[in-house]
Amino acid sequence: MIRLHIENETSPLKAVLLGTAKSCGPTPTPEEAYDPKSLEHILAGTYPKEEDMVQEMEAFAQVFQKYGVKVYRPEVLEDCNQIFTRDIAFVIEDKLFHANILPDREQEFEAIHEVLDMIAPESIIRPPVEVHIEGGDVMPWNDHIFIGTYTGPDYASYITARTNKAAVDYIREMFPHKTVKSFELRKSNTDPRENALHLDCCFQPVGKDKAILHKNGFLVEEEYHYLVDFFGPENIFEIDKNEMYQMFSNVFSISPEVVVSEKNFTRLNHWLRDQGFTVEEIPYAEIAKQEGLLRCSTMPLIRE
Repeated sequence: MIRLHIENETSPLKAVLLGTAKSCGPTPTPEEAYDPKSLEHILAGTYPKEEDMVQEMEAFAQVFQKYGVKVYRPEVLEDCNQIFTRDIAFVIEDKLFHANILPDREQEFEAIHEVLDMIAPESIIRPPVEVHIEGGDVMPWNDHIFIGTYTGPDYASYITARTNKAAVDYIREMFPHKTVKSFELRKSNTDPRENALHLDCCFQPVGKDKAILHKNGFLVEEEYHYLVDFFGPENIFEIDKNEMYQMFSNVFSISPEVVVSEKNFTRLNHWLRDQGFTVEEIPYAEIAKQEGLLRCSTMPLIRE
């Protein structure tokens, strides 16, 4: 049995579901793109190749192995992109939430049946249909839960708007003992540098009291300042628009001391080391072309 336990983003990791790039299918057509960054690479002819992405994910798996983390992988579906497990489900405390995702991704959830079968059925929760939510927008942080959302009247016109107001209300009801704080994110269907697809594309805590932040990802300046005040200005690594585009905030913590990062994130990796972190650098630039990175392709199941 898997006894789910997730209170925050950085406690020592014991078990994780890592996506797979195997049999991820042909390059999508422009009409099939879910986000502006994928679209950009489809049109430029630079969309990532399967063998490169498989190698990148293998490097990630090896880091987990090095730190003794139990790694689960989805069943490989033919011609299906199963890299981003964070989209399909997420864990808070001892509950796994089945995300209401884009309908044609439902089979991705079914492909993690090996993991689901090891979890007590009452711990697997499917939110009501009006609740739109993806794990990239949900960030448990001890007695807080941070949630990225978009509540504009034009919500339905954005394929990049993945978590709605009903989701924020729902998580509040599920965790009345926690402070649930929501953040309005900047959305664009066409410009990847003006689009925060999920909260983890413009914010992520590291260690015990630090955070990576991108101001322009937030539509409401006060909400951005809430996070600056929460972590303290001296503990914030502010990234620019181009660094957000490269997914600098989408690193992944194995523990409060160890962060897995992309090897080209020179400025960030230098700062992390200056702060005393061990930085495990891996190549992940091909996967990044799909507007997702290290946090997006993992779903932590157990942290100490």
